[in-house]
Amino acid sequence: MMNYRDRLRCSAVTALCMLSFSWGADGAPAVDQVQVEHGAYLARAGDCVACHTAKNGKPFAGGLPLSTPLGKVYSTNITPDRASGIGTWTYDDFATLMRHGKTKSGHAVYPAMPYPSYAHVDDADMHALYAYFMHGVAPVSQVNRDSDIPWPLSMRWPLTVWSWVFGPAPKPYVAPAGAPVEVARGAYLVQGLGHCGSCHTPRGFALQELSLGDDANPVFLAGGASIDGWIAPSLRNEHGDGLAGMSREDIVAFLKSGRNAHTASFGAMNDVVVNSMQHMDDADLAGIAAYLKSLSPRKGDQQPYRYDPAIATALYHGQVPNGGAQIYLDRCAGCHRSDGKGSGKAFPALAGNPVLQTDAPTSAIHIVLSGGSMPPTRTAPSAITMGPYAAILDDRQIADVVTFVQTSWGNRGGRATERQVAKLRQASTPAVSSVSRN
Repeated sequence: MMNYRDRLRCSAVTALCMLSFSWGADGAPAVDQVQVEHGAYLARAGDCVACHTAKNGKPFAGGLPLSTPLGKVYSTNITPDRASGIGTWTYDDFATLMRHGKTKSGHAVYPAMPYPSYAHVDDADMHALYAYFMHGVAPVSQVNRDSDIPWPLSMRWPLTVWSWVFGPAPKPYVAPAGAPVEVARGAYLVQGLGHCGSCHTPRGFALQELSLGDDANPVFLAGGASIDGWIAPSLRNEHGDGLAGMSREDIVAFLKSGRNAHTASFGAMNDVVVNSMQHMDDADLAGIAAYLKSLSPRKGDQQPYRYDPAIATALYHGQVPNGGAQIYLDRCAGCHRSDGKGSGKAFPALAGNPVLQTDAPTSAIHIVLSGGSMPPTRTAPSAITMGPYAAILDDRQIADVVTFVQTSWGNRGGRATERQVAKLRQASTPAVSSVSRN
């Protein structure tokens, strides 16, 4: 016969079970809501909504155009609609797509889907993701759109060959040898669902990532890839465009808000912050920061940034050395100051900004042409936008002012040319404030 304490413990266990499971009319257990909620968290960690939701479209219904060198492909409907989505897919169908890049119908998907990274996701998390997309997402009837790639380039069999050559064989995730728990968790998130290498790892001749998470390979997360007119910076613990000048706390602040004392997010990273990173818990963000700081420099000879006050002193005394400096004083110094140090997290510092330390001035040109926007987030609700200058400054003026900011205050970036500006001008569009799609 149970005593009071045993009955209380039994009642508590029963209550927990009832919270986790509902029971269908046929007596079979239905949906594990705890698992579904965990899957929702993981879907945010993977930023699935960014690619599978078209502008002004319904969540996860697909239709977003994705540019490739061969033409545009369109993301697919991953809602549980049984006719146009994945409502008839089994768990094995889902896991095969996520790890091998092959759909239920048997055709290979374009590597715009980062399945080489998702191959790292363990079984428990994969089951939770499946539960979420089957039971936590509203079904949407929306037929998938064919790609704009012309035949015969649109044939699917070369994608299968690409997968054989460049897609890793899925295997249980193994933490870096001797890594602390926090670092191991960060590595799992960065290499897997976060698929950070999709943008921040250089690609080879077949557009494959040159490394998929080998921490001993310094090319992993070393930056340099061009994404929609932006240059993805290094995420390794190195000087120049890397993270050596930031603390773990700086990195966490950036991931939560899209800004810190050193830099601010731009381009596609705005969507990553808004739709994904700001929703992650502090422990996971701390793990990501710890892992990134554990990555050794790709270029061991990079020197730390050192502020050079020479140009700031000259400008303070009314000595304007060139046309780029004059444009900066007239158009930029009101927010970023003549000393280049900005104003806290409201107006990013340009002096020492990692974005301005690379040989390629692409990102700086793009920002001047299109403007920039720091997205509103939970921890930084203000949306601060820099207006575009494409209609105000000509190619020579933009090249001059970008060269000025890339080479002043100790910055070691490359000079900009009129030709580079003219090329980017053709594809530039004004920046707008990012809004969550969730």
